[in-house]
Amino acid sequence: MGRTYFVEEAIGQYLSDLSPKSKPYVTGLLIGQCSPQRDYVIRAVRTPPREEQREGSSAPPTLASLDEEWITTHASQVSRMLPGGLLVLGVFIIATPELSKDSQNTLRRQRVVCRTYDVQDPKSSAKPADWKYQSALSASWPALDCTVNVNIHIPLLATSPNHDLEKNTKNGLNRWSKQIEEGVFLINGQVKSDDAELLEGQKKLRGNIQSSTQFSDVKVLTQLSQGSSQRSTATVQVCSGSINLKGAVKCRAYIHNNKPKVKEAIQALKRDIINTLSDRCEILFEDLIINEGPHKKSFEREYHVLPQRLFVPVAGSSVMLSDYKFGDEAAGEIQERFVEMLDQSVQAEDLYIAEEMSTVDICPVTGTVDDTEQKQVTKATLLLKLQQNMGVVIAAAVAVFASIFSFNYFSD
Repeated sequence: MGRTYFVEEAIGQYLSDLSPKSKPYVTGLLIGQCSPQRDYVIRAVRTPPREEQREGSSAPPTLASLDEEWITTHASQVSRMLPGGLLVLGVFIIATPELSKDSQNTLRRQRVVCRTYDVQDPKSSAKPADWKYQSALSASWPALDCTVNVNIHIPLLATSPNHDLEKNTKNGLNRWSKQIEEGVFLINGQVKSDDAELLEGQKKLRGNIQSSTQFSDVKVLTQLSQGSSQRSTATVQVCSGSINLKGAVKCRAYIHNNKPKVKEAIQALKRDIINTLSDRCEILFEDLIINEGPHKKSFEREYHVLPQRLFVPVAGSSVMLSDYKFGDEAAGEIQERFVEMLDQSVQAEDLYIAEEMSTVDICPVTGTVDDTEQKQVTKATLLLKLQQNMGVVIAAAVAVFASIFSFNYFSD
């Protein structure tokens, strides 16, 4: 007996509909949430075909040439579209009876949730995972909402080779992530114990699915926003430019409704805060590589606005999925992406943009060291040296003063 997974009942029908007819097997991802007590699967998504597969080529009769790289790429893209608390839990394979044994061995080698289906009986017993279907499993999951003001300054050292913007940005975000991890989280204005129940003292809402979602407003206090009594050390570095990330990002996390703990909810929200900014930067750099090429030589001052975050409802669930759009990206492109990545049709009116363009001003900025910046660096260096040699300066001043006093005294 393996791990126990509580599964959305609609997933059984979805997997049944995916039973291979013209293909020997179908692969896909399982999306859900892990908790100390139990694990939840709230969505299954088939792997989209590659371009060459769409043109009519059939899948191989065996699993020997299973495209693991394409499945991994799909999982990476889907992970960006999941709010806090949701993860890609594993991979499923729906195979014909003659490939059933091979499919189980393949899944075990990948160390993922092992669940195979016979074409004639898609709800066959699980090996080794134990599945328990539940209706409306994700119909009333509590959610945590917060808006995080971002103001990150990342210096680009003059010794940094080729002005590696992406690498420097990741390093800067890693330092910022530590502040988020060590921050204080106020839930509805209160600091709660890690072991306390998230919904303690709240009445369970009743009504339709959308209105039954219980939202908690969260404020994040980092060391800088709290104020620190510790002395800070200033460092003077010769830089060739800087990257500045500024703006306000919308963050959200969902947590299961089986007496969730504050610690679980806060950890899910932390992951979303860190991931949403990191994912946006990756999307921006990918877009720049596509439009400008990977070997850009110029190092000029540039301003870029990171993509906005949007949320899309899921039918029969209170959980909303996430995505990102650039300002010039049409709604139709986003709809196509949801169909391809998540096998879900989305209406244009259901695209909820959580952030206005005027308030989301997250701009990676690079710049050369001009005369003004060079003067500032020189001035800062002189001030630092002055502080380091303050004793010598004071001694010299006293000696000069004594000499002047002695000269005037003897002259009189």
